Amino acid sequence: MPEIAFVGRSNVGKSSLINAVLARRSIAHRSKWPGKTRMCNIYRVESAYYLVDLPGYGFARVSKKERIGFRKLIREYLTSRRTLAGAVWLLDIRREPSPDDLEVAEYIISASVPVIVTMTKADKIAKGDRNRRIQSIVESLGVPQDQCLITSVTKKEGIQELRDSIHEFLAEGART
Repeated sequence: MPEIAFVGRSNVGKSSLINAVLARRSIAHRSKWPGKTRMCNIYRVESAYYLVDLPGYGFARVSKKERIGFRKLIREYLTSRRTLAGAVWLLDIRREPSPDDLEVAEYIISASVPVIVTMTKADKIAKGDRNRRIQSIVESLGVPQDQCLITSVTKKEGIQELRDSIHEFLAEGART
């Protein structure tokens, strides 16, 4: 069965976005503290595919050893899963890409994983600042702007477009 991975820094809103995409309030547990996801959480969707919530990278109240383990898990997952049909890469629209974000970009590029760069928390910035933020992030990462999507869980913005992107990944199938 094909898989769609959700990957992003700690505190970027992966669990909230998974809940919104699945139109379920609390299938993915949300926490007030970053770094609570410490393993791959796998959600079977309509017996058709899996959504995989990977641990967050970057800031988290974990040991250096655990942080290195998370990084290794993410790298190996993105580069070796043959059933991986695509990745939803979450970035906080308010933040510049970190060195950890740039490292994940290398994993995604080297593995040729189809990806949608999902900029979260759009409701936290003024609409007039969005284009500037998008342009800055796109330039930092070197990804085409048409691979980017703006989302806000609280305003339900971009959720249907993200669902559509996931279905496109699934229609194209997993890597061979």
